[in-house]
Amino acid sequence: MKKLSRGAYEDTKGFVRVAETLLEVLILTLLYYFVWKQGYALSYFAYKGKYVLMGVYALLLYVFFMNADCTMFGQLHLMDLIIGQIISLFLVNFITYFQLCLIANSMLSVSPILLLFVMEIVVSVLLVYAYTRLYHKLYAPHDMLLIYGHKRGVGLKIKMDSRRDKYNISKLINVDEGFDAVCREIPKHDAVILTDVPAEIRNDILKFCYRYRVRTYVAPKLTDIMIRGAKNNNLFDTPLLLVKGTGLTPAQRVAKRAMDILLCAVAMIVAAPVMLVVAAAIKLEDGGPVFYKQKRLTRNGREFEILKFRSMIVDAEKYAGAVLATERDPRITKVGRVIRAARLDELPQILNILKGDMSIVGPRPERKVIADEYCKEIPEFAYRLKVRGGLTGYAQIYGKYNTSAYDKLRLDLMYIENYSLLLDIKLIILTLRIIFSKESTEGVDKAEENRKLAEELLQELENENSHGEP
Repeated sequence: MKKLSRGAYEDTKGFVRVAETLLEVLILTLLYYFVWKQGYALSYFAYKGKYVLMGVYALLLYVFFMNADCTMFGQLHLMDLIIGQIISLFLVNFITYFQLCLIANSMLSVSPILLLFVMEIVVSVLLVYAYTRLYHKLYAPHDMLLIYGHKRGVGLKIKMDSRRDKYNISKLINVDEGFDAVCREIPKHDAVILTDVPAEIRNDILKFCYRYRVRTYVAPKLTDIMIRGAKNNNLFDTPLLLVKGTGLTPAQRVAKRAMDILLCAVAMIVAAPVMLVVAAAIKLEDGGPVFYKQKRLTRNGREFEILKFRSMIVDAEKYAGAVLATERDPRITKVGRVIRAARLDELPQILNILKGDMSIVGPRPERKVIADEYCKEIPEFAYRLKVRGGLTGYAQIYGKYNTSAYDKLRLDLMYIENYSLLLDIKLIILTLRIIFSKESTEGVDKAEENRKLAEELLQELENENSHGEP
């Protein structure tokens, strides 16, 4: 099978990416050393101590780059990589500046560190561009076979077609055609995608792909996500996995709450001037209330009033009811469009977090009426209420405004079942990148467009099958 020859070819990707990251960290660290030597050369580190400073700086760069997912050259969009690296560089240099001030026991000039930041941005942009070009030159898009069961699985092709530079789904096949027909088709492609396939036949297909080393992508079912978060129980010679289903442990809830209070207290100092400006702009535009309050659900189904800066006309729901806003919704005010695009309308929720109704990271709290509607179609949607609602989370970072309820549930369960403080920190860093990404703010009307494309594709497949075409 051609996959066997492609295996070694694929294995080089991880090695090349690590080498590229280390080279970039080395170059940026040398830039730091040059600027430090010219502007901050302190007697305390005149000898081998300077190597300690360089080592700490390199370590900070590596940790922030990894947690911001900004070294996934060729996998993420070019602009996402650049934004992620700029945010990481800012945070690293911010920490480093105060580190140097502590060493010198005085406030140092910010000019050298600002010069370093500008130089690093230029170098990072050039390297990210070069690494991305190199990736696309070395690795052609996968020729992929999408195997689907439920018709909603076809929608995944529409999403993946937005990244034709990386994925090329050349054929779709329904599992209803039979296991043998599917297995005959698999060797003709570089990779396979399994989405919304019934469990029994999915397991057989997955074993076939595993046996022949076929690269396989699987859209997980909710039970798959629960099992991923299970703990090993090795008391017997039969392996057991323990799925608790209780959400966070008491110790995790205490640690998470402590981090929420600490970070939000610091954030209020920075956000207060911005919040005052936004509040004034809202009041000046139409004289209406600054805040918009709405009942939402949090842990264990408890209702609370979420705070947002008002971005719509007063009493907007009297005209349209409890519906999600579309991309060109006429109810949104001029100031509202600006603060929605910049995500500033969510800033008052820092107060909700300090009060204990929400957490910084967690599933986005929904209105009861909307959650009830989702639960009619997806009863498992209530599983999100095992933890406090959050300001940001997996669904806000990896999803879009138009991501389906089922996909949001999958993302939220991934967070709940794999929770850790380090994961929270990573998601907070990634949120900073998402703030500058227009793609994640697409409206509900974009989801409708994708749904229609999926229906058209499904109709084409049905027509092909009815004429007996391959």
